[in-house]
Amino acid sequence: MNAQELRDKTPDQLREELSNLKKEAFNLRFQQATGQLENTARMRSVKRDVARVKTVLTQKAALAAAE
Repeated sequence: MNAQELRDKTPDQLREELSNLKKEAFNLRFQQATGQLENTARMRSVKRDVARVKTVLTQKAALAAAE
């Protein structure tokens, strides 16, 4: 998922995406703790996707406040 795809989404869609990513991150942490996690790189990519979504949400909020 890249930033341009996120910028095309509405704030509601972004919040839903953020919620899904946070759930996935929780599940990945749980799998890691129990030793079931096979793809450890997925944790890193999910964390970065969460940061991207938060960044785009903040940018959209700042743009809306400026108008």
